[in-house]
Amino acid sequence: MIGTPWKRLSDAVSRSGLVRAPSLQTDEERGASRLELFFDLAFVLVVAELTGALGADLSVRGLLVFAGLFTAVWWSWVSATLFANRFDHDDLVYRGYKLTSMLAVIGMAATATEAVGVRSAMFAGCYIALRLLLLSQYARAYRHVQAARAGIRLYLIGTGVGALLWIVSLAIPPPARYWLWAAGVLTEILIPLLATAARTDVPLHLEHLPERFSLFIILVLGESVAAIAHGVHDAHWNARAVTVAVISFVLTAGLWWSYFDLAGAGAKRLLAETDGNRSSVTHDTFIYGQLPLAMALAAIGVGIEHAIVESTRGDTPTGTRALLAGGIAIYLAAVALTNTGMARTWRTGWWGPLAAAVIALADLFVTPPALVVMSTLAALMVVVVTVGIVQEGRGRLQLDRL
Repeated sequence: MIGTPWKRLSDAVSRSGLVRAPSLQTDEERGASRLELFFDLAFVLVVAELTGALGADLSVRGLLVFAGLFTAVWWSWVSATLFANRFDHDDLVYRGYKLTSMLAVIGMAATATEAVGVRSAMFAGCYIALRLLLLSQYARAYRHVQAARAGIRLYLIGTGVGALLWIVSLAIPPPARYWLWAAGVLTEILIPLLATAARTDVPLHLEHLPERFSLFIILVLGESVAAIAHGVHDAHWNARAVTVAVISFVLTAGLWWSYFDLAGAGAKRLLAETDGNRSSVTHDTFIYGQLPLAMALAAIGVGIEHAIVESTRGDTPTGTRALLAGGIAIYLAAVALTNTGMARTWRTGWWGPLAAAVIALADLFVTPPALVVMSTLAALMVVVVTVGIVQEGRGRLQLDRL
């Protein structure tokens, strides 16, 4: 009799539809949900903390730490997005998992600046919590979605091994701890490739996927917008700094335009043209190509803030030029290689960004003032966008707007 009230409550919740068994959600028309947008807010915090730490340490070590932690954070977002892309059925249990995961991400943000220092165990603990929550979600999907079990099994194994490596790292002192982190992330990152190689039937929602990645790019571009404001403030509204800030905004707008009207729109069309929604090389190329692209944009934001502040001091230091010129070069190269890789041909009109990437690197080998550096890179992005618009108008680029 004691369990009767609970059974009645359980039956009532089940009948109401508040708790439902997971199912594949790849056949319905849908975009990013409000819960996903709320979830992304936590990643805004993490990216801001990581870029702030890079800004405070423009050394080779600082750049390597940033790249490693950014990759781990990026993958934690991607892995959650891939699960939601397939199994987001928005019941109470799913919302509970998503909100609890968000809390773990907030913990990562609170420890990110000291993740390879005194807070490394706490950062790892938050990351582990995120992996275990995802593992539990896949276990629930495995029980209920029989048609996708072969693919889900790969994600269960990969996520489980990755989480285990992070757990073991807690007992290992640095720097060996960080090698286990890298091994854990790498293990998980390989899962989509293994799923494609095994030709498992774990379909993707090809409308939802590019929209989610475009939202992450907006999140990262927000760091450049914030950097402009912070730079002007820290330079005390110096006239030269304000001029560099305006040019920096032109550069940021060019990056936004080039992605959403050209690169991302081209990738969306190529995704839509794939045969079916089963995992394929085209999908993998799109997903993995977003990592260098997003990382480069984040680094550019750091470089923008430094360039504005340093514009009152003469020549631009090597570290700042490396972030700006190197970031633009990596971004443009990632755009060109990702889209040509998805199309599996070089006859796609993406040679322009690749050529511009080579030109951007020239700023690494000269020491002009920040005004010249920013003007050159902004002008380069304006040319890239203009050429892309002309190519589209002549039918050389086929796009599907984001």
